[in-house]
Amino acid sequence: MADEAPFQFLHSELVQFIYRSSGDTDNGRNITKLETMGFRVGQGLIERLTKDTSRFKDELDIMKFICKDFWTCVFKKQIDNLRTNHQGIYVLQDQTFRLLGHLSAGKQYLELAPKYLAFTCGLVRGALSNLGVKSIVTAELSVMPACKFQVMIQKA
Repeated sequence: MADEAPFQFLHSELVQFIYRSSGDTDNGRNITKLETMGFRVGQGLIERLTKDTSRFKDELDIMKFICKDFWTCVFKKQIDNLRTNHQGIYVLQDQTFRLLGHLSAGKQYLELAPKYLAFTCGLVRGALSNLGVKSIVTAELSVMPACKFQVMIQKA
């Protein structure tokens, strides 16, 4: 897992740079910047991953691909649990989300976590966008380092 450490370090430094450059004043704008960066990376990454893949049947197949292949490519493990209500809402659960591993498991760090989740929300949204699925991706955190990503598919 030697290649995992540089990615985690780069992500952490990216978050710190965005917050330092704005002076920690505008949390909403910083989260938007991180999410937008993740969106662009997700678009590029999914292009490479799907170049030799056959077409997906439906959005459930796309979500399974995101949970298995895409998540494995980025985080070196599959998503732990995928749930759906079959009406366009998917919940991806990762019990040991690697980008939160450097934060302590204490409750005092829960307020810092959203800035470390914004990039990943953009990553998933960008990947889905390039696969033709318009979505809203949010993250929920109650116990560190477990994380839930909620993907709401937007119908045209």
